[in-house]
Amino acid sequence: MKNFIIVVLLCTVFLTSCGKESAPDPFLIKKNHIGLLTDSTTVKHLDAVFANDSVVRFVAGDEFAGSVNIIEVYEKGGKKLLDLSPREALDSTAVISTVRIIDERYKTEKDISVLSTFGELQKAYKISKIDNLINSIVVSVNEINAAFTIDKKELPASLRFDMSLSIDPIQIPEKAKIKYFMLHW
Repeated sequence: MKNFIIVVLLCTVFLTSCGKESAPDPFLIKKNHIGLLTDSTTVKHLDAVFANDSVVRFVAGDEFAGSVNIIEVYEKGGKKLLDLSPREALDSTAVISTVRIIDERYKTEKDISVLSTFGELQKAYKISKIDNLINSIVVSVNEINAAFTIDKKELPASLRFDMSLSIDPIQIPEKAKIKYFMLHW
């Protein structure tokens, strides 16, 4: 009887230790993937990657226009999650090159999302480059292949109107909100 109990206990321990691996977090952003979407995912595989969501493809109307079509991903409930841009328009074998994060549940390993501020971003990652545009600045973080757009309305007045200025991270207020969060592969 003692041997039977020991065998049952050993089997129980073995079976629980061989359980399923945890599924990847569908909202985790890393350098080369977002959930199951990777830097090598093609347009034709999007329906499999987002099997529980709705993938909406727009056709520009003129296949010779050469414009890149935006592919939108929605939850079944209708909430928009992502905007995807393939490398080549109207090519089902093209890989996704740019991802715009819309939903706030998508976060990096260091807890940065579309709801983060510049101060949180700067504490979590090394800023690689800051581009000064007409109405916004783009903060690049090479560590995760990301670009964060901040509206110039968030900046001091002395930095808003001169596009030739070189903006240093110390000049950007810590409470400046992120307007767009993009990944580029």
